[in-house]
Formats: sequence, C-alpha cells, structure tokens
Amino acid sequence: MNTIQNIDHKLYSILKSVPDPEIPVLSIIDLGVVRSAVLLDNDKVKVEITPTYSGCPAMDVIGDDVKKALLNNGYVPEVKLILSPAWTTDWMTDEGKTALKEYGIAPPTDAETDKQALLGNKQVIACPQCESKNTKLVSQFASTACKAMFKCQDCEETFDYFKCLI
Repeated sequence: MNTIQNIDHKLYSILKSVPDPEIPVLSIIDLGVVRSAVLLDNDKVKVEITPTYSGCPAMDVIGDDVKKALLNNGYVPEVKLILSPAWTTDWMTDEGKTALKEYGIAPPTDAETDKQALLGNKQVIACPQCESKNTKLVSQFASTACKAMFKCQDCEETFDYFKCLI
C-alpha cells in the first residue's frame, strides 16, 4: 500500500511518468520512492524522495529525472532526499507489483517469507514466468542489491525477486 504523505494532484501525473532507471517498467510513484510533492508559490515545486535502501545509486538519476520532468512542464523544482522513515516495499503500488511480475521480476511477498530466508529456511517465491513455487535461491543479490536471484526448477528460468523490505 503506497502511502504518499502529500502530493499535489497536478504533479501526480508528471511524477507517474518518471520511470525508475533500474526497472523502467516502474514509475517512481509505483516504486513508492516519492514521499511528497508540493506546489509552492511562483510555480516552485518541492519533491521529497526516499531511496529503496541507503546508498542506492539510482537516487541521483531519479532526482535529475524528476527535475527534468518538472522543468519540462513549466515548474521550478527542488528535490530533497529524505532517509526517514526508511523506504519499505509496502509503499509499492499494486500496479507496480503487477508490472514487476509482467516484466519477469517476482514482486515482494511479505516480510515473514524474507525473514525465514535470513534464518536459513526455504524461501518460497513463485516463478513470474510459470507460477511454479518449485524455485530455488541462487544468490541473495541479483542485478541490484534490492533483488535476489532465483531459478525455477520446473521451467528452468532464472529470475530476479524484489526483496521485501520493511
């Protein structure tokens, strides 16, 4: 459930058009990194974004892309990175989770599933290709630190799983 604290309705569609640079099928709205977007006086806009994890290399690109999108729409942007509260996969929209799956990345499940993996127990993640739950963890880290790599034992496809972070 995405809980954007404060966003002006005029700015929502602009920010919804800004893709995540690492997973371009997700907008930054669907990813849940936009915490607020406020229209101020004289077409100034203040946008607050939160990284998916501390040190996320995509945040500079996201900030630049937000500024560019707002400038292209006649606004004077200010983008601020905020670290608290920490981002959680609970902030992702259902639309975003569906887009991940259709793109071939297993969306985050729930915190308990990921906690079990940290304790050495089997992590049951459904394959986004064939829906099989007969999958195996290959690596705790995949193309980005916020994803793990799995292999489906039925269709034999490897796939990324977007880790549940709360």
